[in-house]
Amino acid sequence: MSLQHSSEDKIEVIRTQPDQSLGCSIIDEQGREVPITEDMIQNACRELEKRLVKPAEQE
Repeated sequence: MSLQHSSEDKIEVIRTQPDQSLGCSIIDEQGREVPITEDMIQNACRELEKRLVKPAEQE
């Protein structure tokens, strides 16, 4: 199983309401609750993909 997927491996998320909450939050530096958005998750995934190191090819 590989953590790396091609850009063709997209999963469509269907929400019944635009900007519907994901139901989870983080606490910021000031102690405020900040809802986690799908954009936040997508950005984090893109950052992780940039940092992935491809495994060495086995002979």
